[in-house]
Amino acid sequence: MGLTCARWAGAAESAALVVDPLTQDLFVVRGGGGNVTVLQTPEGVLLVDGGSPERSGEVLKLVKARTGAAKIHTLFNTHWHWDQTGSNRTLGPAGTRIIAHENTKLWLGTEVFSKWQNQRYPPLPREARPNQTFYTTGSLIFGGEHIDYGYMPQAHTDGDLYVFFRDSNVIVAGDVVSVGAYPIIDYSTDGWIGGLVEATKTLVGLADAKTQIVPGLGPVQSRAEVATERDMLTALKLRLSQLLAKGMSVSDMLAAAPSHDFDAHWGDPTLFISNAWPGLVARARELGVNIV
Repeated sequence: MGLTCARWAGAAESAALVVDPLTQDLFVVRGGGGNVTVLQTPEGVLLVDGGSPERSGEVLKLVKARTGAAKIHTLFNTHWHWDQTGSNRTLGPAGTRIIAHENTKLWLGTEVFSKWQNQRYPPLPREARPNQTFYTTGSLIFGGEHIDYGYMPQAHTDGDLYVFFRDSNVIVAGDVVSVGAYPIIDYSTDGWIGGLVEATKTLVGLADAKTQIVPGLGPVQSRAEVATERDMLTALKLRLSQLLAKGMSVSDMLAAAPSHDFDAHWGDPTLFISNAWPGLVARARELGVNIV
């Protein structure tokens, strides 16, 4: 029951699990839905995201086999989507600390109707929801690793967070960072293009040339690659706002091909533009746009 759009088609059900080492103590598991970042320390094992419900069992089995851990100590949810929160049902009842933004906890505690997917997601059981939440930023030391985490407002969703392993110079960014496809804007849970612009600016500001940035799906990215996404989003926010000021509908915008010079890199813009439109309309006054 993970997100069902072209970007993730089949990913949660058929891909082989792949392990990408980051540092001596950090690695990423890919292929089990969204990326799962694993920190192995003498204090225990910490995960950022848990993959999809369909693949959670395989992911957790692999993590425990590689780390020798009988239990997962801490789990971060970068946002509410099921491709990232698929291990909550197993780990929450087992006593794992689950950290997320307060909005993520709220979405996981209610039925969500995803308009752009025409799909309903039921609430998770209470014990599977985040049990430690925050609003702006937080930090902790886990197994000697200094970890900062922070909120990226109304970007991919309205509950996105980053997790920055400072000593290892690794940032986990969730689906704010997209690889090989335009990012998903989940306007049903208050994501919008302006928030994505600011979120990518935040990530670029935190990173340096050696930082490894883990996206929600796909291989690890560099600061320069995230800066490329930031520049694309900045340009398209302006262009789409200008088209909105002309009174254009989604179909009008698609016909105008405002992303034509980016499509070779990012692919089909149809879903991206379609999902950007509601957020732009809702913020027309903020954007200084008078819709004619």
